Amino acid sequence: MTLAQNQTQITDLPEKETILELKQIRKHFPIKAGVFQKKVGAVKAVDGIDLKIYKGETLGIVGESGCGKSTLGRTMIRLYEPTDGQIFFKGQDITRVSESKLRQSTRKNIQMVFQDPFASLNPRKTLRSIIKEPYKTHHLYSLKERNEKVEQLLSKVGLHPSFANRYPHEFSGGQRQRIGIARALAMNPDMIIADEPVSALDVSIQAQVINLMEELQEEFDLTYLFISHDLSVVRHISDRVGVMYLGKMMELADKHSLYDEPLHPYTQALLSSVPVTRKKGQTKRERIMLQGDLPSPANPPKGCVFHTRCPHAKEICKEKVPAFQELKTNHFVACHLYNA
Repeated sequence: MTLAQNQTQITDLPEKETILELKQIRKHFPIKAGVFQKKVGAVKAVDGIDLKIYKGETLGIVGESGCGKSTLGRTMIRLYEPTDGQIFFKGQDITRVSESKLRQSTRKNIQMVFQDPFASLNPRKTLRSIIKEPYKTHHLYSLKERNEKVEQLLSKVGLHPSFANRYPHEFSGGQRQRIGIARALAMNPDMIIADEPVSALDVSIQAQVINLMEELQEEFDLTYLFISHDLSVVRHISDRVGVMYLGKMMELADKHSLYDEPLHPYTQALLSSVPVTRKKGQTKRERIMLQGDLPSPANPPKGCVFHTRCPHAKEICKEKVPAFQELKTNHFVACHLYNA
């Protein structure tokens, strides 16, 4: 099977509606130097990813800090313009659509919840102003209707409607993240990209926010892209999980298949770091320690980008990029260990 054939198959499940599709998406940030700021290189934050996200599912994306998870999410909705590749939303190519057309159509239907609830809300605006801003931008509803909808949204995320006239600094981190979720819901989107939405919160508050997101997903038929470095949280909320390393997708499968039987050496190392409670008499799980540091995305290794830290690396790994292939039903992996 050729690489091109493999790429067209990636994440392709039967009888599921594709809401967003990426084809060979790349996002390279230029490195400039000198008086005239001449380009001398590029940081390859996302480097050739094919992906399909299905309506109503939660797709988790995990990996080390700096692997390109957040950049991938922001490139999907063109907060970062892609360097190469195509983005399709509901079958429509939005890669080169003008900013005005993007705002009129796609931006209403894909919203984002940001990592830092302290930085993502304007401290000079009340909750009412923050949440109804999308209605003003898109010229929707009367003033009275906007205010009613703000209060309804606050109730949906577990905050009292009377809080609408308060400012963000008056709330805790968990409450601010609820405000961010309410703002994302304002336009009744089809999809929400949640970029590390609970990483800045206490563990007890994390559980509350995750439960809220699950309830809202069921009520509003939402699709989530859930980006996180917390493997336990991703396992709880996700239907499928993708593992990224140095801008590339290493493995993609439904959560049960990936967590119970990880195939890629990098995924195996990640999962071995998750603390687990052992029953009496149960064998202690081996901790896989990766050697070396994460290479620079400005100068990634040739061949498989993971070969410099992989305990199973072969000569072919240093020269040839592995195909992203389906080894088991809907379980995809990019690794030469499984090539015939």
